[in-house]
Amino acid sequence: MGAFGKLREKLFGERNDDFLDESPEDYVEINTPESSSRSKIIIKPFVMHDFQDIKHPIDALRDGYTIALVNIRPLKDKDIVELKRAINKLKKTCDAVEGDIAGFGEDWIVVAPKFAEVHRQPSAPRLPSRQGFGSTSLSDI
Repeated sequence: MGAFGKLREKLFGERNDDFLDESPEDYVEINTPESSSRSKIIIKPFVMHDFQDIKHPIDALRDGYTIALVNIRPLKDKDIVELKRAINKLKKTCDAVEGDIAGFGEDWIVVAPKFAEVHRQPSAPRLPSRQGFGSTSLSDI
């Protein structure tokens, strides 16, 4: 034993090499969840009767596993100003979570989280609007 060995023995006591003789029975096996059990993606419909109803699709969007299909017809018939507020709130939340939002038809909006993208036709023809309502693309609201 060298000088360092003697010094170490005086400072730390006798050297014990028993901890190096670990047998395979000296460990604990931990079960981890399988990576194949991913969360399912939910496509969920929502109906907006008033501005307060925007909370549910926003919460679902923030969770990150829900694609929201929002029917805006009841709120559109009731109060167009509240509809604009609700859609702006949806747009801001969508931007915050880096999601995607698009209108389809006159009464529906699809809001998708970051992992999904809404396909858009490059030159989709616009359908004629109903009497008195005009066009309701998201850029118009």
